[in-house]
Amino acid sequence: MNAPFFKFGAFGDETALVVAFVIGIAFGWFLERAGFGSAKKLVSQFYLDDLAVFKVMFTAIVTAMLGTFYLGWLGVLDLSLVYLTPTNLWPQIAGGLVLGFGFVIGGYCPGTSMVGAATGRIDAMVYVLGVAAGTFVVGEAFPLIKPFYESGFLGRLTLPEVLHLPYGVVVLLVVLMAIGGFVGAEWLEKRAGSGAGSGAASGAAKEASR
Repeated sequence: MNAPFFKFGAFGDETALVVAFVIGIAFGWFLERAGFGSAKKLVSQFYLDDLAVFKVMFTAIVTAMLGTFYLGWLGVLDLSLVYLTPTNLWPQIAGGLVLGFGFVIGGYCPGTSMVGAATGRIDAMVYVLGVAAGTFVVGEAFPLIKPFYESGFLGRLTLPEVLHLPYGVVVLLVVLMAIGGFVGAEWLEKRAGSGAGSGAASGAAKEASR
């Protein structure tokens, strides 16, 4: 085993910060190049006419999952040392709902808002200010909400443990789900595009008949 690199002392805290900074800059650059610094591009997935966000994020998840699984299988990565966020069911459900509503209303998630703000988009800057204000309020109110924050504790869970299936089977199922999701996304985009095209054609016909 020679990874995770930080856990095995391949580099120290200072180098880890530099590595994190470089990865963050690269991640932001790729998001912007993919158009994910624009709220119009991001909210298109909710109108089902451009599901690029869904496809890109699912691709990233599957790529990371396959890489982690096979690196562990080859003995390069010690999976027991990979950090897993503990599951606190109720606050994480609430947080997911807040993030989801914020995404729909504001057109950004926290990461893409930083990308948009870095490229000068005013709406993204306002969104970043909202994220900062919300973080400050939650931090100040944390003693009051701490019982809820710690509720529904289930420990560190993985899908193979929850489903009582081998890791390889779960990996296969997720890959099949991704393929089905991509096919469905393409179908929805084509349907939305054809609907928009027929609507435009109908509008043009009405104008011509006047």
